[in-house]
Amino acid sequence: MSDYPSVLGVFSLRKSDEVGTGATQARHAQLTYWYARQLDQTAVEVQPLNVYHVPSGIRKQAGLNDFLRSYTPEPRYYEANTVPALRSLTSKIEQGEKFFSMGLLDDAEKAFLKALMIDEVSVPANYGLGDVYTEQKEYLKLRKVLNVLMGLDDAFSLEYRQKLNTFGINLRKQGYLEESIAFFNKALEIQKNDENIYFNLARVHFDKGEIDKCIGILNIATTLNPEFIEARKFITYCERMTVQ
Repeated sequence: MSDYPSVLGVFSLRKSDEVGTGATQARHAQLTYWYARQLDQTAVEVQPLNVYHVPSGIRKQAGLNDFLRSYTPEPRYYEANTVPALRSLTSKIEQGEKFFSMGLLDDAEKAFLKALMIDEVSVPANYGLGDVYTEQKEYLKLRKVLNVLMGLDDAFSLEYRQKLNTFGINLRKQGYLEESIAFFNKALEIQKNDENIYFNLARVHFDKGEIDKCIGILNIATTLNPEFIEARKFITYCERMTVQ
């Protein structure tokens, strides 16, 4: 089993810029901190730290050799700032998920909001808060969370495959059909070959009474996975409905 990706820790990047002109020209040095993970033997992924010392924002990749030349390891910074901040973030998310599983929606909301104070684009915290507002039928609040999630490509990555399907299903079950369709379609822009997303999207169209569209989407799912028995049974059920 591969050890990648592996956390390398926090690294600093120093950049110098010249400001002003002529006699007033001066060199200004800027120091930024980055969270680094090694993806394989040749590539490293870096993500900037926010003011709370946690990785947040757009990730970018660099070749291992270029990374080692440009970035400086900051082990003390990592241990003193980032590690405890990440532990705090994780603890709040886990607390929110626990409260949600117990049906304590107000407490879950508070826990997820505390997590988002540390990292406003935390994928699991936003999913958790979205689940709370879906259950509470707080549409305006849910709309804001949806807008955040739809803007986060990470939310639709393989890492969050289960969460994205569960969230889209919850939207459907609570009657937010158009939102569920938009969400699953966004997921398919990033995961084009995931038969489970197609299946869940088909379920939404079924609930809307769009049987032909449902069958068409299910056919894509079974093309991707010919052994997808549940999808084949669903197609048979839908075809019987159209005959009646």
